[in-house]
Amino acid sequence: MRVFTSGLQSETNTFAPWPTGERAFAEGGMRRGGDVLAGHASDHQTAQLWRDLCARDGHDFVAGLFAWAQPSGPIVQSVYEAMRDEILATLREQGPFDVVLLFLHGAMVSMGCDDCEADLVKRAREIVGSAATIGVELDPHCHLTQALVDVADAVVLMKQYPHDDYLERGEELYDICLAKARGEVRPTSALFDCRMVGFYPTTREPMASLVAGFRAAEQQPGVLSISFAHGFPWGDTPNTGSRVLAITDGDMALAAAVAQKIGREVYDAREALLPRFPSVEAALTEALETPGLVVLADTADNAGGGAPGDNTSLLKAMLDRGVTSAALGAIWDPIAALACAEAGVGATLQLRVGGKSGPASAQPLDVAATVRAIRERHSQAGLGTSRSAMGLSVWIEVAGIDVVLISIRTQVFSPDAFTGLGIDLSGKKIVAVKSSQHFQTGFAPVAAKTIQVATQGAIQMDFATLPYAKKTDLNYYPRVADPLA
Repeated sequence: MRVFTSGLQSETNTFAPWPTGERAFAEGGMRRGGDVLAGHASDHQTAQLWRDLCARDGHDFVAGLFAWAQPSGPIVQSVYEAMRDEILATLREQGPFDVVLLFLHGAMVSMGCDDCEADLVKRAREIVGSAATIGVELDPHCHLTQALVDVADAVVLMKQYPHDDYLERGEELYDICLAKARGEVRPTSALFDCRMVGFYPTTREPMASLVAGFRAAEQQPGVLSISFAHGFPWGDTPNTGSRVLAITDGDMALAAAVAQKIGREVYDAREALLPRFPSVEAALTEALETPGLVVLADTADNAGGGAPGDNTSLLKAMLDRGVTSAALGAIWDPIAALACAEAGVGATLQLRVGGKSGPASAQPLDVAATVRAIRERHSQAGLGTSRSAMGLSVWIEVAGIDVVLISIRTQVFSPDAFTGLGIDLSGKKIVAVKSSQHFQTGFAPVAAKTIQVATQGAIQMDFATLPYAKKTDLNYYPRVADPLA
């Protein structure tokens, strides 16, 4: 059989202050064909996995465009259409194909389309026809729509948050789609709307046990896959919210029953799942009273959710408390980073840090900063074995706090965001990271405790008051106490 793959990903925060354009995708990464499959392309491991599985099974494999942009505002329509049409042109010109495997996000919104994934897959279906099999792998922070489920043969979501199971889910999708193409199974899908908007890290209860329940449900005869779409609260679309997807082998009644059962279990845990993070002051007090290294997560200024990454309020609070033996990163401030690079290592200068992108960035801080290290092309370990580029980056010391400034906007995934610049974390009391949850995998081995903090910024966790306009059905938890009653 002939198998085609392509990928187009960005998580759109419709409340973000600026659009996502061509530069964002160029900076995030755009590769085509053989470059996607090259050994250096560690950010395209799913495509490489599918290539290897096809080679093992004797299938012809073709890769098209893979593009990714750091989350921000809606994608410029012409930019989205150009990438979409390139994928479709490759599919048309190098076809026919028996199987199409797409690595998408699920929360990508352009200026003219609220459901880019369904739009792309619908157009792909028109090219390959009804006989071909189309499979889609999604991030759980997606707007999982009936339109996408209807046009694809199988949709599989990563189960974990942090999303460190993307390769396992890719193999699961491959197995389902190739079995369908061979006529061995007939994937049949059902959705259940949990009527919830939320934030569901799987590293703690009750989500850890719920995920174990998803896996147990997949062991039932006839059940092929269970996925929980967390949803992306900061994307205002008609379909924003949490849903369960069940895929069975030709049994719609079973799919609907399993999706409802799992969905009700999630719904019944809704109050326990609601994030209740401590304030900045309470978190600092707890961190200072806890023996060992404590990691504080600046949850509301997470670039991975579309926030600017230059909010200064947590740093200001640490300075006001006189915190020392601490590190904080990474503040997205290319201007300050360039000024430090020009000054050179060892220089002390008056520096205006952060607070440049808009109201969600808080006020800039004017500090006396000593430049300790400069790295022209800094990077950190990302999810899996991928690397996350940080661009021109500098380590500055401000009143006993080591601060990382970066030029490519990204969240912090791993300790080498700091140690790669020479910052020794072993003697630190507090390490503050701009991330909501993806930092857990990298920092858990070195932290005595991690604390997710209710900080200021663009990704607020008060889901009952988010200013939705396109999501007109507001009968959801926590805005409504019992929306399924």
